[in-house]
Amino acid sequence: MKGAARAALLVFFTLVVGAAGLAYPLVERQWEWLSVSWQNRWLLLFLVSVPFVFWRGTYGEDERTPRLRMGTVAPLAAGPRGLRAWLRDLPGVVRTLAIALLALAMARPVSASRPDTESESGIDIILVLDLSGSMRAVFDAPETAPHVGPIGKRPTRLDTAKDVIRDFISRRKTDRIGVVVFGKSAYVLSPPTLDYHLLDLLVDKMSLEVIDGTATAIGDAVGVAVARLRRSDARSKAVVLLTDGDSNAGSIAPEYAGHLATVVGAKIYTIQIGNGDEVDVQDGIDLFGQPHYARARYPVNPALLKRLAADTGGEAYVATDARALTASMHDVLNRLEKTRFEASTASFEDLFPLFLLPGVALVALDALLRAWVMRRFP
Repeated sequence: MKGAARAALLVFFTLVVGAAGLAYPLVERQWEWLSVSWQNRWLLLFLVSVPFVFWRGTYGEDERTPRLRMGTVAPLAAGPRGLRAWLRDLPGVVRTLAIALLALAMARPVSASRPDTESESGIDIILVLDLSGSMRAVFDAPETAPHVGPIGKRPTRLDTAKDVIRDFISRRKTDRIGVVVFGKSAYVLSPPTLDYHLLDLLVDKMSLEVIDGTATAIGDAVGVAVARLRRSDARSKAVVLLTDGDSNAGSIAPEYAGHLATVVGAKIYTIQIGNGDEVDVQDGIDLFGQPHYARARYPVNPALLKRLAADTGGEAYVATDARALTASMHDVLNRLEKTRFEASTASFEDLFPLFLLPGVALVALDALLRAWVMRRFP
């Protein structure tokens, strides 16, 4: 085969196989490929090897073809050549494009669709959770409680509160929920959001060691929560305060924080965890590796919590077990009026299968061509 004819065939094979390999991703996403992000961008460096693979699979094959010296090849030059002679470069082209498609797949293209604005019906809620040291107290849950801890370890008030909050989040559909945690100071764990999966992860990872839990700053915590609701356009705004102690720290008085809540139109719902009686608290581990418990008492201030709820139009609850805590959380929602608001949602989608599938198909085609069509016998 003459050099010009072979080059023309190579161009033809490349265009046909390339169009076949890229047809699936282009038809599926079209112009969306111009805005994708590549998560493993450095793997695109594999594309540098594509020209070398192309050369080795086509013209490079000539240098590795076995040769036999003969006196004359004139009779062979006039002999029939057949289809295999015309297709000898096709496997190299197929392998090259397969490597290119697999490199694009490994670079992991991700599509971030344009945020859609949807009208939702829901409530703006800030969950305020106490992370002071008193939350280490044992809070024996009923058998139906979802929390399952290590053998010999009894669930604490924090364990139970986290389980109830996660269950509460999983049951919401259109409520924007934020989380504030507090001990000696208050911190925003998450502003109001509809991303319940992220909220669940954040709540699951909460522990008593992440902040200073030597005191209980209820006023600061409520003030921070109210600040997150200040610009809310929801008709119903709620601060759900879960605490097991009395306010003994912070720069904002709880009463003034309650006044700020009335200014922004937010209701405070307080849930007192425990009733101030003596409780078991883990104070170490015995020789057999089992937790050891001691008795302790943590003071509560039910009058303060009732006053915060009453002054803002909310409700005060007392929860002594997980079932009561769950009932309190859901009763809060039943008392709130839903409102219409706009929520922006964006979706992220991995697009690597659109390159992976045609890439694997080309690898299989290359193997079939070399095993059946272009097979050689010594």
